[in-house]
Formats: sequence, C-alpha cells, structure tokens
Amino acid sequence: MHHFHSEQLVRRPVDEVFAFFSDANNLEAITPRQLNFHILTPGPIRLAAGARIDYQLKLYGIPLKWATLIESWEPPHEFVDVQLRGPYRIWRHTHRFLAEGAGTRIVDDIGYELPLGPVGRLVDARWARREVAKIFGYRTEVISRQFS
Repeated sequence: MHHFHSEQLVRRPVDEVFAFFSDANNLEAITPRQLNFHILTPGPIRLAAGARIDYQLKLYGIPLKWATLIESWEPPHEFVDVQLRGPYRIWRHTHRFLAEGAGTRIVDDIGYELPLGPVGRLVDARWARREVAKIFGYRTEVISRQFS
C-alpha cells in the first residue's frame, strides 16, 4: 500500500472549513480542470456515513467512472471516503480538520494501491504518485484562495 500525506493551515474556524468540505459540489471546484471531473449523483447530496457518490473524470482523455462511499463521518473533525469503483485497487482517504489557534489545519491521509501488482507499483513509482501530488497541489491553491 502506498501513502500520500498533505497538510494545509487556513485562517478560518473548523466549523466553516468542515462545512465547505461537507458540500460534495465543492469537490469539482478543488479538482484540476483538466480532469473534467463531474459528480453524477443527483443532488442535493447529503454527506453522512454510508453516502455513495458517483463521479466521472477523464485521465489523459480516457473516461473513467469513480464511486466512493463515506465510510465514517464525524463532524466537524473527520471523515473517510473509500473507493468502491475506480482506477485504484484500493483508495482510502481520511480527511481531518484540526483547530489550530483561530484557524484550521486540514490534513489529508491517503492509502492507495494500483491494480496489477508489480506493474501497478512501477506505474506508481513513475507516474501515479506525482499525479496525486499535483492534484493536491492544485487543491491547496484553490483552498487558500477560498479561505483567504
């Protein structure tokens, strides 16, 4: 299993930051445009443990469908989503929101594994790890603007 970790401090209270992430429509706004990411699940989507969200995106022009399940929901401090269907063999994303002074530290921990065993590990080392980091770099910029 591979791991990705990201942290970002924003100068807004935890309740406000969690509320932003509680709106599934904001996921489109924090995903790079070149992925052509769109939510397929009809809205409004009420995020809670057990909620399923279906997405569509394009990776280098290849259309992909992705389905996630909200595995745990603990407002306003944490939630976990897991991939039910998509490009990864395993994808588990823990979102944490920690009060820090007058602000919030946003912590993302992702455990993931690509399919195809040794071939998937090679693809991760040469490509996937960098792509995940780029996506979260973009996300950090958008969130900074959102909460500035």
